[in-house]
Amino acid sequence: MKLTLIAVGHKMPDWIDAGYKEFSKRMPRDFPLQLLELKPDKRGSGKTAQQVMVDEAERILAAIPQDARVMALDEHGANWTTMQLASKMKSWQIDGRETVFIIGGTDGLDPSVKKRADQLLQLSAMTLPHGMVRVILAEQLYRAVSIINNHPYHRE
Repeated sequence: MKLTLIAVGHKMPDWIDAGYKEFSKRMPRDFPLQLLELKPDKRGSGKTAQQVMVDEAERILAAIPQDARVMALDEHGANWTTMQLASKMKSWQIDGRETVFIIGGTDGLDPSVKKRADQLLQLSAMTLPHGMVRVILAEQLYRAVSIINNHPYHRE
């Protein structure tokens, strides 16, 4: 089952890139993790935050494979435990559909992206830098796969 992380933002600090790459390369072959970065709109172009989100939404929606399961990261989304994520991923593996996780831009996700999502998911009730969300999400996906595979990375 392919996992894709669509993230608005590029040119992340080296430590973000290194953290994300570390966990993505640990993913087993049956759960490959791919990052698709989308360039954010320039904020000083006279556009409102809403216009920026709409433009970003068009690019996000165009990047989603047609039959993919979509998980949009949102502060108001479901707050799953790692065990719940592992359980969901195990059931997703059965249908084999690609699963896409979406991290929006600075202003968040346009309602059209949230509407397309199968699930809104929260990583934390706290506000996190978008680059750090990549690292945390990649680690949690690796941890969930470790649980599925009875690997000792996760301890209860």
